[in-house]
Amino acid sequence: MTNTVQTRMLILGSGPAGLSAAIYGARAGLKPIVVQGLQPGGQLTITTDVENYPGFRDVVQGPWLMQEMQAQAEHVGTQMIYDTVVSVDLSRRPFRLIGDGGTVYEAETLVIATGAQAKWLGVPGEQELGGKGVSACATCDGFFYRGKKVAVIGGGNTAVEEALYLTNHSDNVILIHRRDSLRAEKILQERLFANPKINVLWNKGVERFVGGGQPHGLVGIDLKDTVTGETSHLAVDGGFVAIGHAPATELFKGHLPLDRDGYIEVTPGTPFTSVPGVFACGDVMDKVYRQAVTAAGTGCMAALDVERFLAEADFEAIAAE
Repeated sequence: MTNTVQTRMLILGSGPAGLSAAIYGARAGLKPIVVQGLQPGGQLTITTDVENYPGFRDVVQGPWLMQEMQAQAEHVGTQMIYDTVVSVDLSRRPFRLIGDGGTVYEAETLVIATGAQAKWLGVPGEQELGGKGVSACATCDGFFYRGKKVAVIGGGNTAVEEALYLTNHSDNVILIHRRDSLRAEKILQERLFANPKINVLWNKGVERFVGGGQPHGLVGIDLKDTVTGETSHLAVDGGFVAIGHAPATELFKGHLPLDRDGYIEVTPGTPFTSVPGVFACGDVMDKVYRQAVTAAGTGCMAALDVERFLAEADFEAIAAE
């Protein structure tokens, strides 16, 4: 027999955006349900040191921070469900979604907080040295490399922006690119080439991230020339992979408008999608900031708008009787 779950507020995703929406929704008496997805807790569960989340004087651990957010959400009345939604029908309310195990979710409102994942190179040492010198977020981790030598891998806007940002902390930033020209916007390239703290290594592909030292961490990057095939080694303290992000929006293709990069389109400055009653928050709709605190902020916005939407719908239903 099919298990059907009904709720006024269904949230997909349990990172900072989804859990913040849950906290605000629960405090408004909406008894939200969070379907946690493939990575409960989101990207922060694979982030070790978090030093820029407001309210903590000392460095905190990403997994601990997400455990605390979840505990708070549950404390105020959120129901957490370990499931992954595999299909959606947003053509009418209540919206109908189906989980991996066949559970049917019927929701008066839907908050999409499925996030985005950084794209990785997939080379040896990358996963093992994650959080130990290898990162995909200069804004998050650049502070830890003050006065050190760092490398950025990529050639688009993200890579150039990361390299420029890192000059706030380092006087020795190396941009590594597989080709002999950048894909980034011209104005960003002009800023990059004008910055004396940045050097570019052209036609170089990353073969391996090399670990060592005590404590164990990144000590260098093995490179291969994409033209000559010649190999070389670059000694660095930090390596930032900046080849873009992939929003978790495959589920919503054909159901909601997505931009050319796959992010859910929302009314600017709001979490409103094109479907009344469906809201998007966090990295699934934000390709610019991608921070835990901004994700949490948009989660709050989504919950407040859900509350207003339901109040208006309830009023209209009463008026129609």
